[in-house]
Amino acid sequence: MSDQIKFLLDVEQMPKDWYNLQADLPKPLPPVLHPGTMQPIGPDDLAPLFPMELILQEVSTEREIEIPEPVRDIYTLWRPAPLYRAHRLEKVLGTPAKIFYKYEGVSPAGSHKPNTAIPQAWYNAQAGIKKLTTETGAGQWGTSLSFAGSLFDLEVLVFQVRVSYDQKPYRRALMETYGARCIASPSMETNSGRAMLAKDPNHPGSLGIAISEAVEVAATNDDTKYALGSVLNHVLLHQTIVGQEAMLQLEMAGDDPDVIVGCTGGGSNFAGIVTPFLGQQLRGKGKTKQRRIVAVEPAACPSLTRGKYAYDFGDTGHMTPLTKMHTLGSTFTPPGFHAGGLRYHGMAPMVSHLHQLGLIEATAYHQTACFEAGVTFAKAEGIVPAPEANHAVLGAINEALRKIASHPFIIATFAGFLAAFTGFRAPAALQTMIDNLAQAAAPCALFAMGVTLALRPLKRVPAEIVYIVPAKLILLPACMYLCMSLFGNFPAVWVETALLLSALPTATNVFVIAQQYGLWQE
Repeated sequence: MSDQIKFLLDVEQMPKDWYNLQADLPKPLPPVLHPGTMQPIGPDDLAPLFPMELILQEVSTEREIEIPEPVRDIYTLWRPAPLYRAHRLEKVLGTPAKIFYKYEGVSPAGSHKPNTAIPQAWYNAQAGIKKLTTETGAGQWGTSLSFAGSLFDLEVLVFQVRVSYDQKPYRRALMETYGARCIASPSMETNSGRAMLAKDPNHPGSLGIAISEAVEVAATNDDTKYALGSVLNHVLLHQTIVGQEAMLQLEMAGDDPDVIVGCTGGGSNFAGIVTPFLGQQLRGKGKTKQRRIVAVEPAACPSLTRGKYAYDFGDTGHMTPLTKMHTLGSTFTPPGFHAGGLRYHGMAPMVSHLHQLGLIEATAYHQTACFEAGVTFAKAEGIVPAPEANHAVLGAINEALRKIASHPFIIATFAGFLAAFTGFRAPAALQTMIDNLAQAAAPCALFAMGVTLALRPLKRVPAEIVYIVPAKLILLPACMYLCMSLFGNFPAVWVETALLLSALPTATNVFVIAQQYGLWQE
């Protein structure tokens, strides 16, 4: 159905494996380096922070990695997540583009973050770990890990960036409801935090600082591991269930995207939706044309669009290994804008690598414009997007509006107006070609309409045709004849012309419009 809004998968259709883009990359990722030796790190270097199963996932080049059954069982609390067609937003924008959005707000935490929080908590529990530390910005990741910890009886300590800690007190309350402890970062509980507060007692914090505090606690306690909500390969891997579901749902809708837009902070949300499509593209399956993939980031923290592609620390305290990524510098402290989940100095190495290879595009928007786009979306679709998601909403709206501007009718009309306004006269040879094209347009359009009707099986002909055709060919001409005969003393040629025009097929723009909107056309 062309007017279908929601596309749902059965639980049995939920993917059983995560998709690993590393298997299909045309060029492998640069190695992660040890900050002391500047040599590639090994599994033992990461063992103080992560359980071995997650370390193996971090470096794996297998295309599919099985989702453990206990993790899939918990996923079914909210997955598969719905895909929506934004009909109302399309109407508001007046665009011929089709806009779909994958809605991850159905999860317990209200975002995509539980997709990785659940497996990270499970793998740690399987390894006998009792405590987890982490950082969070806006609080979505902290909430998700708190929820996951409650399921596997893990103690969770969350360092929340101070500006978000103050801006979003209900997120802190939700983390505490799940049993976690949440403290503002920088804090007095770690050497990293105390050093920052000594420099500035009112420091607003950053994700880089919060990571330093969480890593410090994990590295100095044998019973504690660290969990990260974005950036690393295994985190992006877990989010690919989003894109895999979306591919199946778009097949249900009978569509395949030309453009995929996602917001980017650390990269997990973006990678989750785009990498399954990108992998298909790299393997040569699906559409032969190349999809445009657009990463949208905040102008106040533009790592992809303005950052340097270089090796850098993932934290401010320089406790993590060095990864090659687009970075604004590990000591960069973003301003306190509301999209706290996008306030990170660096971009995921995988996403940075894709940008370097020219496989994705990147753009940056200011906060006010993103909020305005979010309000437009909310009024049309009924869902109020998070500040982070508003960046993707604005990106999608701009792409849809570009579709209007590039419409052939608009371009041709503008060109014709410009030619008339300037008095342009084409050279004789060019004018002859234009005249020939104009003369051929009507027969070609009629031929296209005839082919469309001829190829349509009778069972696919809309039921409305049964009464539309008699009304058009009999009723309308009859009404026209009566009106022209009874209500005016028109010459016979006028009456005959009106009768003929009322019985003729409508203009060919009906076919063109139907083609643009995917209605009643083959």
